[in-house]
Amino acid sequence: MEAKRPLKYWSGKTVLVTGGSSGLGLVIAQAFADAGARVAIVGLEPEGVAAATDFLRRRVQSPDSILGVPADITADQDAAAVVDRVHTAFGELDVLVNNAGRSMRGGLLDTTPDQFLRLMELNLVALVRMTHLFLPELIRRRGHIVNIGSLASKAAGLFVGAYPATKHAVAAYSQQLRLEFGQQGLHILLVCPGPVARAGDRLYQLEGADKVPESAKKPGAGVRVRAIPPDVLARRILQACQRRQPEIVVPAKARLLFALCQLFPSLGDRLIRWSMRGE
Repeated sequence: MEAKRPLKYWSGKTVLVTGGSSGLGLVIAQAFADAGARVAIVGLEPEGVAAATDFLRRRVQSPDSILGVPADITADQDAAAVVDRVHTAFGELDVLVNNAGRSMRGGLLDTTPDQFLRLMELNLVALVRMTHLFLPELIRRRGHIVNIGSLASKAAGLFVGAYPATKHAVAAYSQQLRLEFGQQGLHILLVCPGPVARAGDRLYQLEGADKVPESAKKPGAGVRVRAIPPDVLARRILQACQRRQPEIVVPAKARLLFALCQLFPSLGDRLIRWSMRGE
């Protein structure tokens, strides 16, 4: 009985996943498709979007329930075109998964204001743009907004350049959405995972490579947590949406560190330095 509930809940709902052509985004899209939803994915590279769309269509009974849209969501025109494509194919949206984003590595002195601006444009402003475009219908349909943050949404780290500032902003925006629209039936979920396992090496924008420890170049910037299986995280996201939870933090024990960082900043700083692997 319990195993059938996700399929029944998501059947016929429309889901859009940005950054859905690879990595965690593709796994999230797959989880929604497997649960019976109509799924649209957005990605920057047309070839990657086509391959991911074909992969998802081969998993479902109705290939028409999968839509792939190549687009640069940092551009207003492309973002508006995504809305048109989704509405034409499926009608109004039930779930928006703001997954598109990028990490980086580098010391703060080596990260320029322009690099902060560019990363903020993708990690925050594009997320706000897509949310703004779909927000009226998501409120009307008592839908879900899933914002993929990071452990860096809660506490900064070493040698990750502009990344924590952008992810802190995602956390603040998610809370604002809850405060303004939660009582109208809109569900907002902030997902704060540690490093997510993936096949192959992950490439990061790297500034001042000679000044960044080798441990910081790894996923999670060397933080002392295990990589999270993406399929496990995707299942957690679907469950959290059904339960209309406000937040997921993985691993859950990181909440204690975040509380200490707020209550005792100096202690929090020491614990963060300890949690990042040294050379």
